[in-house]
Amino acid sequence: MTSSLALVARLEGETWRAGTLAATKIRGWVGDLTAAPSMLVAPCGDGHDGPASATAACFVEARPESLPPITFAYERHGSGEPLVLLHGIGSHRQAWDPIVPLLVAEHTVITVDLPGFGDSPDLPRDLSRDLPTMVTELGAMFTALGLDLPHVAGHSLGGLIALRLAQAGLARSVTALAPAGFWTEAERRYAFAVLTAARNLARLPSWMVVRLATTPIGRAALTGTLYGRPDRCPPGEVVTSLAILRQSVAFNATLRAGRASDLFVGDIPGVPVTIAWGSADRVLFARQAARAAATIPGAHMVWLPGCGHVPMNDAPELVADVILEATRSSGLVEAHTPELLPEGAPSPLRQITRFPAAGVERDNKWFGWPARG
Repeated sequence: MTSSLALVARLEGETWRAGTLAATKIRGWVGDLTAAPSMLVAPCGDGHDGPASATAACFVEARPESLPPITFAYERHGSGEPLVLLHGIGSHRQAWDPIVPLLVAEHTVITVDLPGFGDSPDLPRDLSRDLPTMVTELGAMFTALGLDLPHVAGHSLGGLIALRLAQAGLARSVTALAPAGFWTEAERRYAFAVLTAARNLARLPSWMVVRLATTPIGRAALTGTLYGRPDRCPPGEVVTSLAILRQSVAFNATLRAGRASDLFVGDIPGVPVTIAWGSADRVLFARQAARAAATIPGAHMVWLPGCGHVPMNDAPELVADVILEATRSSGLVEAHTPELLPEGAPSPLRQITRFPAAGVERDNKWFGWPARG
């Protein structure tokens, strides 16, 4: 945190000169950063409460048996087999915006705000914030939306939830991008410290965040631990994502719930599972993929070369390809070209250019496993 603030101080003079006009423009893109998330509601085309404008959310009330009802904010786009997208901690459904247009030709895509994030209200105080409860509530949301065994893709926290939905028999297929829960205790503490530091940066004065977001080096200071290519992220998206991170009322409670030792145990028989991991993930290190592969031996493992913890921003086309191939019965997933790999990446990874969807080749050296004779 101290080093990040020092970098902010060094950048202040540069961003002040370059930022006044750009700051005005960005504020126009994202609105007042201190405002609460929009709750404008009008009838949705699917018969549920929905947005009064293109930027507002639809809302649906999930009513599971023996649990209080909770409200989910969501958006629905496209047509075809349903595909539900679940975001990570401190994020919101718009994290998937870079790839949704690449999915809607084949799927009805439903992006969801998890409770206490984005536009979704938080859980009732007397409701346990654990994975079985969340799985039950999401299952009730599927029923309320008329989703019959949807495909599910999730990122980080959302990836862990997607895997648990598959274990409960509530998903047709699962794509998990850097799913949480496959860490050691030391790795968990590190990841939580990085996420907490990112949220502290999001609490910088709004004018400073806006001005920093106008320069590539400023975007790197703000989001370099989350994105593999922060310089490629549009300034407006940086400002919006940090505002959402700051406003996430469930952030601390979700971190506390994440200390449990049994976040994921057992296999997922009978459900196609794809696990994809960014080779430049600085939050959940790529070596955690080895544990995921050992826990779910039937999962297809796919590397996202050069991607950080939020690959939807770093390589939207690649992530969309991985999700689409995971929802199909056969085919090949094209990997990005080797020049996108970070310097020092293991050479076997550089040599892999295609991943068969029916059984991705595991690279023993990259996983840290001994080579087989």
